[in-house]
Amino acid sequence: MAESIEEDDSAYIIKDGDYVVLKRGDIYKAVQIQIKKKVMFEKQWLFLEKAIGQLYSTAFEVVSGGHLEPQKAKTTESSTDAQEAGSDNRNIVDDGKSQKLTRDDIETLKEQGLKGQEIIQQLIDNSSTFRDKTEFSQQKYIKKKKKKYESTIAVLRPSCRILAMMYHGREPGKICHLRYDTLAQMLTLGNIHAGGKVLVFETCAGLVLGAVMERMGGYGSVVQMYPGDGPVQAGLESFGFPPHFHDTLHTFPIGHVNALLAGTLDTGPPKELAAESPDASVPSKEGEETGRTNADTGGEGGEGKPEEVKIETPTPAEGEQNQREKLKAVKLQEKQERMEVKRKKLAVAAALLEGKNADGLIIASRFHPSPVLLGLIKFLAPSRPFVVYSQYKEPLIECYTKLKENSNKEHCAVINLQLTDSWLRHYQVLPNRTHPVLQMSGGGGYLLSGTTVDMQYAKAASSQQAVEPPPAKKLKLTGSEG
Repeated sequence: MAESIEEDDSAYIIKDGDYVVLKRGDIYKAVQIQIKKKVMFEKQWLFLEKAIGQLYSTAFEVVSGGHLEPQKAKTTESSTDAQEAGSDNRNIVDDGKSQKLTRDDIETLKEQGLKGQEIIQQLIDNSSTFRDKTEFSQQKYIKKKKKKYESTIAVLRPSCRILAMMYHGREPGKICHLRYDTLAQMLTLGNIHAGGKVLVFETCAGLVLGAVMERMGGYGSVVQMYPGDGPVQAGLESFGFPPHFHDTLHTFPIGHVNALLAGTLDTGPPKELAAESPDASVPSKEGEETGRTNADTGGEGGEGKPEEVKIETPTPAEGEQNQREKLKAVKLQEKQERMEVKRKKLAVAAALLEGKNADGLIIASRFHPSPVLLGLIKFLAPSRPFVVYSQYKEPLIECYTKLKENSNKEHCAVINLQLTDSWLRHYQVLPNRTHPVLQMSGGGGYLLSGTTVDMQYAKAASSQQAVEPPPAKKLKLTGSEG
């Protein structure tokens, strides 16, 4: 029992090689913990080895040299929390002359080793208008200076929500402007759960794929459909999944979908490499030397005169040629091994898709979703959900129309089609200052969701209802006179 408790606790402790997320204010960055490795975060070099052994979500202070120290808990009220306040701000003029400290003075204070709290206190003491401001204005001023001068960083454990917020805040174009609340709706509408078989087609740097794998918890199977030469899984590494999570992930090129549906997909060994072999590409030196010796001695039918045996040393040009041939053979062998591994992975993914019994489909890409959806929906089993994300509603309207038009076909019969728009707004919740945040994202994208149905069963049920006559109406009995 004690061992299980220790194992559970170890999951919440930062270890060497772990992927973590650094948080400072509203800014996030995913990095890997490594000893003696510099990390650039917010124009500042950091060493993260002192975070090893600490709990996740611990706040650290950046000291001189870029090292981290765990932040001490505040036991007493800071002097910046309680100040004399004025009644209003009508007489305050922002002319830039209220602060006595210059930029050079502040840099000197930093060089002397003063922490952010001490620098903020110096700014308050040297401000001629701070005590004339209202209490709310003073707190706003202190909050602004803390954000600028306090070097406090929190080390967080990666999760779907944190990484979605990180990408949306730093590089929203990489994830097709997918907001974290929209991603949560995708996982819910797609009925993602452990033990299922889910198809994912996304060009969001692996964020959607990682979110699906996190929700499944390492149980089931995920087939990533990818365009081009190989899958993009840059964001998947930031999740820091254990090795058994990656055993459930399979990849399949979307360009081979039509061949798989037609039954013409070849998963055997490549013919162009089977014909080539390292032995065939390297000429036999023994045969050449034997032929040369027989030619010189006249073979068996020669005169048999004893001659001196000459040992020829290869020239530099021949040595370089032999080295190139050996290198070519090694590269060919490595290429064959890579192709064989790729072929086996393709065969495993094709075997998962051939059953056409997937439990869910999620599409979120920069490509037009209509042909992708109509092609991949054929691999879903009946009564299974699908979700399509797009930054714009026009492509999803086209998907909606085509699914309605093809509703009589067996391979794409769907019901419960819904086109929704997600909307999110943050609120500041403070005493006497609760109001919506002025800055907010313009939109979270659009979702098209639905459920597949088995048209053969539906047609059989409808035909049976048509053949059976309706039941006869019961006659109302009236009381008879006795």
